[in-house]
Amino acid sequence: MSKLSINHVFFDLDHTLWDFDRNSKLAFQRVFIKHNIDMDIADFIKVYEPINFHYWKLYREERVTKEELRRGRLVDSFNAFKIGFSMDHIDALAETYIDELPIDNHLFEGTEEVLDYLSEKYLLHIITNGFHEVQNLKLKNSGILTYFKTVTTSEEVGLKKPNPVIFKTAMEKAIAQPQNSIMIGDTFEADILGAEAVGMETLFYNYRKDEVPSKYRVVNNLTEIKKHL
Repeated sequence: MSKLSINHVFFDLDHTLWDFDRNSKLAFQRVFIKHNIDMDIADFIKVYEPINFHYWKLYREERVTKEELRRGRLVDSFNAFKIGFSMDHIDALAETYIDELPIDNHLFEGTEEVLDYLSEKYLLHIITNGFHEVQNLKLKNSGILTYFKTVTTSEEVGLKKPNPVIFKTAMEKAIAQPQNSIMIGDTFEADILGAEAVGMETLFYNYRKDEVPSKYRVVNNLTEIKKHL
């Protein structure tokens, strides 16, 4: 990859810039207080996080709906503790969680440093599978919305990464070409393989330490991006 050929840098948001796991845990703490749920939050989060990750994979693959994701991840997590709630109660918990999620807006270490650096050289954009109603709030509340020229969400497009249409739509909005664009994200299948399939350059943010083929460019923390761009 030649730095000179890149004009547009596309980022994923959750788990790449916005520290989803940390902010989610804080949101659940308030959810449990508001709904009088007496559980150890650390125990719950340990069970919830892999279940949530699995449901997001199903959602990307069009195997569950938005409603099924929001309900299923809670139902399965509470079932693991042998706790059952009515579906009305689950829906109320899910709604409170979505309301609480954009309140805390911790970013990964190095986010603003990297965005400051990149914004002087490139046009920056977001492509996210997150829900439309909360993603712009996350960007605004965390203070990073102004860095980005365009924001493309899966709900806006009607398709999710790695579907090529969402990448093509994002590039059309940005007036960008694949050969002049790079995608940076934390989900190998959705962000890296999806972007690669439409001809974009890629950079995998591998904070989970996943094993990926050696041909892919990888960073383990955000400040390493400056070595590549």
